[in-house]
Amino acid sequence: MTMKQNRHSDNQVFKMSLEAVPHSNSGLLDDDGRVKRTGNVWTASAHIITAVIGSGVLSLAWAIAQLGWVAGPAIMIMFSAVTYFTSSLLADCYRSGDPVTGKRNYTYMDAVRSNLGGLQVKICGLNQYINLFGVAIGYTIAASISMTAIKRSNCFHASNDQDSCHISSIPYMIIFSVVEIIFSQIPDFDQISWLSIVAAVMSFTYSTIGLGLGIAYTAENGRIKGSLTGVSISGAVTEAKKIWWTFQALGDIAFAYSYSMILIEIQDTVKSPPSEAKTMKRATLISVAVTTIFYMLCGCMGYAAFGDSSPGNLLTGFGFYNPYWLLDIANAAIVVHLIGAYQVYCQPLFAFIEKVAYSTFPDSTFITKEVKIPIPGYKLYNLSLFRLVWRTLFVITTTVISMLLPFFNDVVGLLGALGFWPLTVYYPVEMYIKLKKIPKWTNKWIGLQILSVTCLVLSIAAAVGSVAGVVLDLKTYKPFKTSY
Repeated sequence: MTMKQNRHSDNQVFKMSLEAVPHSNSGLLDDDGRVKRTGNVWTASAHIITAVIGSGVLSLAWAIAQLGWVAGPAIMIMFSAVTYFTSSLLADCYRSGDPVTGKRNYTYMDAVRSNLGGLQVKICGLNQYINLFGVAIGYTIAASISMTAIKRSNCFHASNDQDSCHISSIPYMIIFSVVEIIFSQIPDFDQISWLSIVAAVMSFTYSTIGLGLGIAYTAENGRIKGSLTGVSISGAVTEAKKIWWTFQALGDIAFAYSYSMILIEIQDTVKSPPSEAKTMKRATLISVAVTTIFYMLCGCMGYAAFGDSSPGNLLTGFGFYNPYWLLDIANAAIVVHLIGAYQVYCQPLFAFIEKVAYSTFPDSTFITKEVKIPIPGYKLYNLSLFRLVWRTLFVITTTVISMLLPFFNDVVGLLGALGFWPLTVYYPVEMYIKLKKIPKWTNKWIGLQILSVTCLVLSIAAAVGSVAGVVLDLKTYKPFKTSY
């Protein structure tokens, strides 16, 4: 979807959809008059895997350590099942009315507007875009941690382990932000498929390295560490800390499966036939199955290797120099993956703000004017001054906040808690009930409501645990002085 198409829309704030423009039958256009979509089950799977297998995988060993061998894997499987089920419900909401020929909903908010309407749209939009903004912060923190880990491992190696090699993460956050400013100039979601594929490959790379090192350390230990109930209450771990960490672990796992807020946008890149919902359900099944296998292996093997002392970031537990080159590769893969994942999450937010700006100031040349710049070996690039300025300011803002709150585990847990119930469970369930006209108090209706309430309780517990973690970290934190 190009910006020129958006330019003439008359959307209001929190109204993102564009009316379909009637066109004559053409093999180059879809039924809504837009350029024919080319996505398939594999590109959709790549987008999902890029969004799902993110930095969250690195905290899963820590999460399982808080829950233990019984509850840890069980809760992870539960979250994966809930995510797949509610994502399938959400996929049915892409078209209103007929699942094949009904009106398309281009975004998550469009789907909420078509099925629920009213105040729900504004609440959903606020929640969705705050969550996307938060993910950008979380990914900036995670990328800087991986870049500092590379620098530290090389420092250890060069000094023969004599130097403590404490390094500030601030310069690396700035480097990451500069890269994101460049990639943020890609106009829209449909043009970043290649970036998603590269990022998906990178996610498998570092996950596989983490898994392999976990297996190697477990074999070296000669036993599987950990316990049935997780971290034990002792002098350093009070009963209150155990409770907070257990709740925070729920948020970490929820974050690891959070991608519903961009599912409709991904679905809007898929061609038909077959129906977009059918393709998306297949992509969701493939993606959730693959990620769950990886999550279980990485989380469980990490816990088996480190037991109660499992680190918040799995790769930091293996030391910085042995084998330092393998850890460098893993951390570099994380950085490349997060560059792509940042864009996958932020493109819907970029599109929303730009649509609102076009509709609010349709006569502003600063907002609507595009300058065509020839790129050798590539087609003309349409440079928008508004896009350049506002997206740059967005990246700078997320970077500054990352410098102020560089608490990876706490931020991940809080994002998972805030986004999981409303965006992954509540809205998909409510929209599906409305779309399929499911009567109240029927078995199906009751079952869906029980699912929603249960996930709400888990999300509240996770949010409380994560906020408690931030409060504890702030007691010893100095702004802009973070080092590893």
